Amino acid sequence: MILDDFLFRAALGGTGVALAAAPLGCFVVWRRMAYFGDATAHAAILGVALSLVLSTSLFAGVLAVSLLMALAVSVLSGRGYAMDTLLGVMAHSALAFGLVAVSFVSGVRIDLMGYLVGDILAVSRADLAIIWGGALLVLTLLDYRWSALLTATLNPDLAHAAGLDPKREQLVLTLCLAMVVAVAIKVVGVLLIAALLIIPAATARPFSRTPERMALVAAAIGVLSANGGLAAAYRLDTPTGPTIVCLATLLFLAASLIGHRRGREAAARAPSQR
Repeated sequence: MILDDFLFRAALGGTGVALAAAPLGCFVVWRRMAYFGDATAHAAILGVALSLVLSTSLFAGVLAVSLLMALAVSVLSGRGYAMDTLLGVMAHSALAFGLVAVSFVSGVRIDLMGYLVGDILAVSRADLAIIWGGALLVLTLLDYRWSALLTATLNPDLAHAAGLDPKREQLVLTLCLAMVVAVAIKVVGVLLIAALLIIPAATARPFSRTPERMALVAAAIGVLSANGGLAAAYRLDTPTGPTIVCLATLLFLAASLIGHRRGREAAARAPSQR
């Protein structure tokens, strides 16, 4: 059966994560929440340790801890600490406590590097079900709340005037972010999840005139990065998660050069049109 092919399962897993992460990453970029995503991702390793200690589902443990971290940051922000300071403290603290907690887990063989940088080639059928189930839930939430999320992101005052609660929309993003972290840990690992959120969205910016187009282009770039990185890693015998992020970075650099060139050409044409 075709799902018995580990490369096919890996490609399906990478595609599912990219489709969920890229549109959500647009909101992360628009709201300048990059460090927020990083802090939530770092907390995932503590969720791994707790799920092993309690003998529960890895997905459930990572989702619970990621969600708690995201909620804690949302609650504590604006209470005496700058956001970047608070996120820095919580991100690195969560990762450190998670690594220490993992060291106390006895009787279980733990592939720590697999959790840190991902192990997409080990994606199983059960993992695929979790990844695609989580991805579909995230995409459904984003589609259902798209207009409200966009309004709250662009202008909180306008959102209030329209009867929307920006904090509620922030909670929706927090839930989606925790879900993406939980499903992406197997593909790109804790250290690289934020990259898969941010880089495709940033790459899509020069090619997008509307938010909807940016989300679609970001999703396409994310899928290309996941599958192209998987193929490159297989041929070059390199770590798959980092290779996916490297390809995404190369696409970002190419997009930046194209955007810069377009800007210069537009500036050069402007005087002749006057």
